[in-house]
Amino acid sequence: MKKSLIIILFLIYSGVVHQSAFGQNNPSHEAGYKSDTVEFKNFRTVLIPIIFYTPETQFGFGVGGQLFFRTKGSRIDTRLSNVFISAIYTIKNQFILDVIPKIYFKNERYFFNGAFKYKIFPNNFWGIGNNTPDSNLEEYNMESYEVKAAFLKRLPPSLNFGFEYRFFQHDVIEVKEDGILANGEVIGSTGTTLSGLGVVFNLDTRDNYFSPNKGHYLQLYGGFTSKAMGSTHSFNKYEIDTRKYFPLKENHLLAIQGYFEFNFGDVPFQNAAIFGGADRTRGYFKGRYIDNHIYAIQAEYRYSFRPRWKVAGFVSAGEVADIPSNLTKGIKPSFGGGIRFQILKGNPSVIRLDYGIGPNGNNGFYFGVNEAF
Repeated sequence: MKKSLIIILFLIYSGVVHQSAFGQNNPSHEAGYKSDTVEFKNFRTVLIPIIFYTPETQFGFGVGGQLFFRTKGSRIDTRLSNVFISAIYTIKNQFILDVIPKIYFKNERYFFNGAFKYKIFPNNFWGIGNNTPDSNLEEYNMESYEVKAAFLKRLPPSLNFGFEYRFFQHDVIEVKEDGILANGEVIGSTGTTLSGLGVVFNLDTRDNYFSPNKGHYLQLYGGFTSKAMGSTHSFNKYEIDTRKYFPLKENHLLAIQGYFEFNFGDVPFQNAAIFGGADRTRGYFKGRYIDNHIYAIQAEYRYSFRPRWKVAGFVSAGEVADIPSNLTKGIKPSFGGGIRFQILKGNPSVIRLDYGIGPNGNNGFYFGVNEAF
């Protein structure tokens, strides 16, 4: 990958909201900063310019808007509900539209977490398995509609439990002639519709959502996708995401994450376990390896060398496999480092630039907002 010089001017609104959202996952590779605000009696709106860079998208840019409000009857000291809307275009001709509502009810005793995504996303594919050769590389294009809707109940002080509905429609609109996807043998290569229900449990004691300095996080998900609910394929998915943050001596922090995913049944490649990306296994293209199951473990050492500047070094290891027992038969390592800049004093949000390296020429730059985990 060619090295790039990045020079960016950010317009920042000084009231960035930085509270946790019931322990939901950190958005990946989106760098949004509030630049303009309109205040009203019961709500406020914020405009957000967006810019980011990953190997999968290269440079992406767009605009977003966020509406903040409190639901009827909520106390003034409760978290603000919000709806985030963004439209993004990348230099690889990818388009992504996101609508993300996070709504708190009854003084945060209940929480609705939703996500609607529409995207046209030209992408790369190497096949299914943990040993696909680089020579397999082919490009394809896909149009997708994705919906997630979770309703959680808070179990004080740090537990949350609820149900989540997931819907995906992936239409493969272009494949390489005589390529792997063209022969129709890969599940999902001709498109798929998925509809399913799951259970979510999380425990979150992190001090903040964007750049944690202490605490831990555990999220468990178990769900099924069924033809009885309108799916073209049926399978079960189980996910475990656990993170721990260890403050060391002053200005030093060790962060550790373990992620595990298991899929059983007829799993389309679009919703299988995916290795690589900006969050868990930096240094590999997201989707370089795809299979039914995955483990990914990473550790990151962060050092604040100035009040608003940090450097970080990370190592990761993981694998994908067709059956769980084969996860122990291989390991895909990577390592790297980067620099972070705290956007505003007193606010944990950071701009992040990382470079990850894996074996066999795998590498990548990642530029966006907030820590990988």
